[in-house]
Order: sequence, then structure tokens, then C-alpha cells
Amino acid sequence: MPEPDLSPTPAPGVPPIEIPPRYTIAVRTLCEFTAKAGDLDLRFTPSPTAQEGVAGHGVVTRRRGGDYRAEVALSMDFEGLRVRGRADGYDRAANRLEEIKTVRGEGAVVPDNHRALHWAQAKTYAWMLCAQENLAEIDVALVYFDILSQQERVECERFDAATLRATFEGHCRVFLAWAEQEIAHRSARDAGLATLPFPHDGFRPGQRTLAESVYKANASGRTLLTQAPTGIGKSIGTVFPALKAMPGQQIDKLFFLSARSTGRAVALDATARLTRAEGAPLRVIELVARDKACEHPDLACHGASCPLARSFYDRLPAAREAARGTLEHAQRLDREALREIARTHAVCPYFLAQEMVRWSDVVVADYNYFFDRNAMLYALTVVNGWRVSVLVDEAHNLVERARAMYTAELDPSAFRAMRKTAPKALARPIERVNRQWRALAARTDAAYEVCETAPAAFVDALTQCCAAILEQMSANGPAQHRHDAELERFYFDALQFVRMAEQIEEHGGKHSLFDVTRRPAHGGSHRVQRGVDAVPCVRNLLPAPFLRARFAGAHSTTLFSATLQPVDYYTDMLGLPARTAWVEVPSPFRAEQLDVHIATRISTRYRDRDRTLPALVQLMGEQYAARPGNYLAFFSSHDYLQRAAEAFARSYPDVPCRLQARGMDEAGQAAFIDGFVEGGCGIGFAVLGGSFSEGVDLPGDRLIGAFVATLGLPQVNPVNEQLRERMEQVFGRGYAYAYLYPGLRKVVQAAGRVIRTDDDRGVVWLIDDRFADAEILALLPTWWRPAPVAARRETSRHNAAQHEPQSGQDAAGAIFA
Repeated sequence: MPEPDLSPTPAPGVPPIEIPPRYTIAVRTLCEFTAKAGDLDLRFTPSPTAQEGVAGHGVVTRRRGGDYRAEVALSMDFEGLRVRGRADGYDRAANRLEEIKTVRGEGAVVPDNHRALHWAQAKTYAWMLCAQENLAEIDVALVYFDILSQQERVECERFDAATLRATFEGHCRVFLAWAEQEIAHRSARDAGLATLPFPHDGFRPGQRTLAESVYKANASGRTLLTQAPTGIGKSIGTVFPALKAMPGQQIDKLFFLSARSTGRAVALDATARLTRAEGAPLRVIELVARDKACEHPDLACHGASCPLARSFYDRLPAAREAARGTLEHAQRLDREALREIARTHAVCPYFLAQEMVRWSDVVVADYNYFFDRNAMLYALTVVNGWRVSVLVDEAHNLVERARAMYTAELDPSAFRAMRKTAPKALARPIERVNRQWRALAARTDAAYEVCETAPAAFVDALTQCCAAILEQMSANGPAQHRHDAELERFYFDALQFVRMAEQIEEHGGKHSLFDVTRRPAHGGSHRVQRGVDAVPCVRNLLPAPFLRARFAGAHSTTLFSATLQPVDYYTDMLGLPARTAWVEVPSPFRAEQLDVHIATRISTRYRDRDRTLPALVQLMGEQYAARPGNYLAFFSSHDYLQRAAEAFARSYPDVPCRLQARGMDEAGQAAFIDGFVEGGCGIGFAVLGGSFSEGVDLPGDRLIGAFVATLGLPQVNPVNEQLRERMEQVFGRGYAYAYLYPGLRKVVQAAGRVIRTDDDRGVVWLIDDRFADAEILALLPTWWRPAPVAARRETSRHNAAQHEPQSGQDAAGAIFA
């Protein structure tokens, strides 16, 4: 039988008319929209890493014959909708298309909703290939490849082209109604953004330079590192130009990433002000952490346990439509709006938010959503081929946050708790882990030990235990209950640990190390006498190798903060691209607004604190008496804070004092800040680097002064000493990178709470004789100091200029006229 020609046939003598698609969508996105059904089920799908997935695909495709084509690019148009993607592989000789999925563990059970998605993807690719190759039928295979055993599990079925075509068109028709609304929204959005006015009468001093620099970075597709002083309106000054660049650069999404909830609130407020000013129809969504969004934290995330996971994908279309209606009306889906919609439709608010990311223009979220090793926003960007602009708020925090993202630690107490409730079938692999853990703990009496590599026997025991746990959980199926939560938690912690341990040797082992911290046993010895009492850790020191792919995946990234110097430190730590532009926005504030004093006769070194505490208290009391008002006093620790506060209260009992408490919750933090009222008086005692050192806006006389009784240097301990040694090896600047720069950054951030507007007046006391050192002075803002000191900064500023400074005085200026 001749193979039918399923392609459109033009009339004789008439060339085919190319009709450009009105909407383009990835195969995976189309199928996720139309094919998923049933429960949300996260029990048995521990996904391999992206690197493991790529490696697994490579193993499978290399096993095939010479007629096998991998990564087959396919595209198909249907009624103005273009569907595109890459099929994993096609064996021409066997006429078989393969969709390859990697799993961990031979017994891994793929949930029904995932299998439905996988088959939908495979059949979509199969039809597109039939049309391209003029095939009448084709074998379609799902290949599940276990990265642990290297074995394949194959499901194969033959389909004729007509059936595949009907299935494909059915998916397209379901999506087209939504797509038409998306097309209309995108057109209106871009038209509105092109004429979007600045929401205020004019730019603040420095704000225009910032805005022009951000616009230029987006226009040229570059990474921008910009230091802009507090109080100039950095959120509006970055969001506005990024939005203005979206139509011309065909940018799909803007991600505003912050380290704190306060930063997210400011970003949401900025977008609201922009859209109110005759703005474009803009869809803005807020993402929060899973533990804050979850309505049932005591339940497992699957339909047999949680009612909001049960039939999630069946209820999702109605919830998605309601969420879009809210976006069209209110132009914002914040945490409370998402929660209300989720309650109405009985779905999980956390996963509803993830779904709505696809249909939003601006996403406001935490750093980890783009920079973490399992970052959702980054994964969606890659899978869907989005052009994204990324704004990183208070970017000085990204160094420490990224280190934490790529660090994995195992808790011995959690392991012991898991052993007590684990099924008997897991006794042998868990006991093997226990033996290796005990051996690790007993290697030495040292409280802290660094190993050249992760001990192979310990990692192997964890790997085999993970495989056994996965097989056990898979065998249980829907019967798994909440008492398995500890086992499941250990499984994911151990899996993360193993994956990070496997990467220590990458890049010559420079980015991470393996260490063991031993808890003291009775009698003061660190040697473990019984049980597991050592904390093994794969500790990241240099996040740059992990972050480079994130910056490469964005069309443009802007990292901004009031404290981003020295430039080389952030470039080295974060792995910024070679073409990263550097802009230092001049401060709009004047030296006469802020009296900066250095207490050169007081040392806050640990050994000197008892001796100098009376002088410190006297200094604070005399400053308060000279100008009563609201002050913040920052100390290096809670212990130092407590001692200083008690001494001050004894000497000046009439001065109101408030203290930052250990573990203060959000309500307590809000109450602490609310105490700084206009016309008020008193001193707030806080820890440098804590909740009140940055992100706090107290303009006018809500705050008139700050005492900083520390250089902010990180504590000298074995971990920080390892960091210093590694930074010395890699960059030749161990002390500066491990101690000096992180410490002085916290000092400048804390002092920056005092002057917030052009009308503010205040005082800052830097209390330590070391602040007078030339190296320290060079790291403080130039506008703080008298002219002779400022002159010393010329060398530093000249060096920074080597990072391609931008003047902001070219064509971008017309955008903000």
C-alpha cells in the first residue's frame, strides 16, 4: 500500500502560502496543559539531576544502531499554533520513535499522571515525524532508563499516522482557545509597555542612571552588576526599564528575585504602581516557599494522603481559568489571592502557583527559584525556550545563599529517628550506612575534620540505601501513609548528599569540600562512643561553577545592591560572564547629611570587650544626650548585644531600649520596627547581619543614628579558615574574600539605614579602632568621608572601571525622557 501524503496540497501552479504562526508552544508545555489527569503524586518520582538526565539519554542513544538519530528537531503548525520540540530519538531502520525518561531505581513506579504526559509527548512527536517523513505508521516507545542499574524498561506500541494526527489536533484544539486569549494578552501587554510612563513626576537623583543602565543591559542581552545607593528607589528603577525593554527584545518573562519577603513586597508594590499609571495589562505572580504555601504540612504530597492533591489535574483547568481571571482583573496573584482560588477549587496553592508561572509576565520570587540546583524557574526557561530578564535584588546576599544551595548535610539525629520506624526490609542497607557513619565518626578525635574526597564507602552505602528505600516505597504504592515521612525525608536528604558528593571532583575540587563535624560526647571527648554523632557535609565554598549556567540561560541579568564592591569579589564568587558590565550609581546624598565618627580608642575584639564596654556605653549615652531620638545599635552577636544592653540600662535607665530576641518571628520583627515612630526616642539593640541590618526603611526622624560596634568579620572557626585557605589558593586573596569583604558589607548595609531621603540628617558611629585603617576606609562609601580620605579611593574606582562602566548617556536616554 502506498504511503499517504498527509501534508497540505496547494492548487496547481500556485505556490504554498507561508502563514506565520500566531502562537508558539513547546511540546512538553502543550501536553502538560492538555494530557495530565488524576492526582498530584510526588512520592515515587525523585527526578535525576539535569546532568544525570543528559548522561542517561546519552547512554541509551549510544546503544542504538547507525540508523539512529538523536535529538530530532520537529515543528508542526495547526490553525496558527506552532508546536515545536526535539524528539529524543528515531530509529529509521526499525521505524521507531523513542521518548527517553531517566529514573532512579529499577523498582521506580512512574505515577499514572506522569505516564499519561510521557505518552502524550511521545505521540505528539510521532505525528510530527510522520508528517515530516511522510510515514503511514510508526512504533512509539517509552524508554525508562534507570541511572543506577543502567537498565532500560521499554513500553512500545504501533500507531497509524491518522490516529496520531487526530490525537495531536485534539491537543491543539484544547489549547487553542487559551492560546487565542494569550495572543491577545501578549499583544496588548507589549503595546502597553511600549508607551508605559514612569509612575512619578521625574526620576530621583541617580535613579535615571540606574534605569538607563538596566535598559541597555536588556537591549544588548548582557549581565549588569550595579551598585546603587539606598533610598533612590532601586525597585522602580530596575523594574520599569526591564519592562520597557520587553517588547523590543521579545522578552517573555521578567523574574524579580529577592532574598527576603520584604524585598518581594517592595517588588509587588513597584509593579502595582507601574500598572496603575495608565499601564499595560501585566500579569504578576508571587511565589513563596513550599512550607509557607502548604495547607497540610503534616500530610504527604499525593492523592492518597492530601485532599488537595487528590484529582488535582482534574480540577486544575477550572482553577487555572479562575486564576487567569484574577490576573486580568487585578493584574496580580499574590500569596493570599492564590490561596483563595486554591481553596475555592480544592487544589494545592503551591502547585497552582507553579502552573500559573507559565501564563504570567512578571514572577516575584526567592533566589532559589532560579539559582538552586533544582530551580523551577530556570528549568521552565530551558524547557520552554523563554527569553527572560532577571533582576536580582540585594545581590550581595547571593554569595552566601548560593553556597547554601549547593551544600548538603546529613543530620545524625534524623537518621537515628528514621532507623526506629523504618520497615524491617530496609534493616540491612540502613545498618550498612550506620556502620560506615560510625567509622566516619571514629576516624579521629578532632572536633572538625576535612577530607580530600568524600569517603567512597560512606557514599556507596548511602547510594545503595537510597535505591533500597526507593524500591520499598515503590512497592508500597498507594498504601504508603504519613508514618513514612521520616524515611522519605531521609531519602531525599541522602540523595541530595550523594549527588553533591559526586560533584566534588569537578573543577579540580576547588568549589566544594567534604568535612565532618563531631559533637562532643560525655566527658568532653569528641570521639563517638555509641551511635552516630558526626555531621558529614559536602560544603560549597565557591558557587561560581554552579551559577554560570544560570546566567547563560537568561537573556539579561541585572544584579543590584547598595554594596557590591570590590567588583572582583562578586565577579569571582558568582561566576559572572566575561562581558558583565559594571555601573556605580553616584549617591544622591551629601556628606553634610551624615556625621560619620570613628571611635579609635575602643576595640571590639573579643578579648577587649569586657575592658572597653564602659567606654562604649558612655559613647552611646553621650550621643543620645546630645541629640535624643531613635537609634539602632549593632553588635556582632546576641551575647555581646545582651551584655551591652544590660550595661547601658544600668548607666542610663531613663533611655527606652528594645532588644532583638533570638529566633524572633515575623510578628516580633514587625513589632520591633513599629517601635521606631516619628518623634520617638530610644535605642534598638540588634545583631549585625540580622533582620534589621538591611531591608529596613525608617526615613525622617524614625531613625536618626546608628552605632556599629563591630567590623562584622565572620567568626574565626575551622570552616571559615577552610574558606580562607581555598580563596587564597584560587584567587590569592584569602583573608579579604573570607573575612574582610563580607564583614564590611554588613557594616555599610547597617549604617545605610540612617539616610533614606534627601531631607534626612543623621549620625553613624563606627566603634572600633580598626575602622581607621586605610584598607577599611577604602571600602566605605566615598560620600561618607572628608576629601583627603576620598582621594584614597581613586585607585579602587579606577580598577572598577576596568569592568566596562556604562555612561547611560546614549540612545537609552530617549526611553526615559
